[in-house]
Amino acid sequence: RGLGSSAHRPGEDSWLKSLFVRKVDPRKDAHSNLLAKRETSSLYKLQFHNVKPECLDAYNKLCQEVLPKIHEEKHYPCALVGTWNTWYGEQDQAVHLWRYEGGYPALNEVMSKLRQNKEFTEFRRERGNMLLSRKNQLLLEFSFWNEPVPRDGPNIYELRSYQLRPGTMIEWGNYWARAIRFRQDSNEAVGGFFSQIGQLYMVHHLWAYKDLQTREDIRNAAWHKPGWDELVYYTVPLIQEMESRIMIPLKISPLQ
Repeated sequence: RGLGSSAHRPGEDSWLKSLFVRKVDPRKDAHSNLLAKRETSSLYKLQFHNVKPECLDAYNKLCQEVLPKIHEEKHYPCALVGTWNTWYGEQDQAVHLWRYEGGYPALNEVMSKLRQNKEFTEFRRERGNMLLSRKNQLLLEFSFWNEPVPRDGPNIYELRSYQLRPGTMIEWGNYWARAIRFRQDSNEAVGGFFSQIGQLYMVHHLWAYKDLQTREDIRNAAWHKPGWDELVYYTVPLIQEMESRIMIPLKISPLQ
């Protein structure tokens, strides 16, 4: 697809120079305030649970019994956005995405109330016996991405995770504010997020497809749209690592 080509492109000299010349942004506002949605104060939590292979069915059953009670309970200012098992990528892995309406105060309120919830305390104990490892990140959503809302299925989901070079989040946001319009035609864009706590300079793009062949067709079609190749050309150097997970939603997931 020509990403490694040495052919000269317009603006390439200035782009190469920017790799060696640090440009100081005179604005004093935090980058998260510049990139995140201003009309909402939602905070997201992304959880990765690596489950003992022999326990995955029991883990899923337990989650499907307990998580909806938290999601549906008006007492807790949070919502389950989606819950999946990884199909391709790291195996025997569960992924959960939560939204906290009201930001950090809502997160603190939920955590405080759950510590007093005996059923949830027992759930955590039983769940812990099934896990090999777990990690989470707190995220904000990019202002130019879709709001992740429930959708009917069946779909498969792709979580594309990018570890960016430190200091490049604004550049990434500027490029993807234009790039996202190339990926809206088939309603595949679900949500875009960047990390605040946990592994930093992480970006997650969440996509929905009917199946793997549809994914391939949609991604190939983007390369025939004028301008997509240039945006990829300029964003690739911002990335240190990238990972793709293909995920299957659980029955309780609002994203089906």
